[in-house]
Amino acid sequence: MLDTTQSDTAAPPEERRGCLFALSQPPLMIFLAVIGCLLLMASLHDLLML
Repeated sequence: MLDTTQSDTAAPPEERRGCLFALSQPPLMIFLAVIGCLLLMASLHDLLML
């Protein structure tokens, strides 16, 4: 008969990674910084120039 129980050498389940792990990625932070700067420049232009 085949043994269908989980062996002790099986790989542990993958750790769950939350939102803070995603925000710690440099490309995402650069993208968010660029978008934030564009929004800031647009709002300052609307407030001060128009």
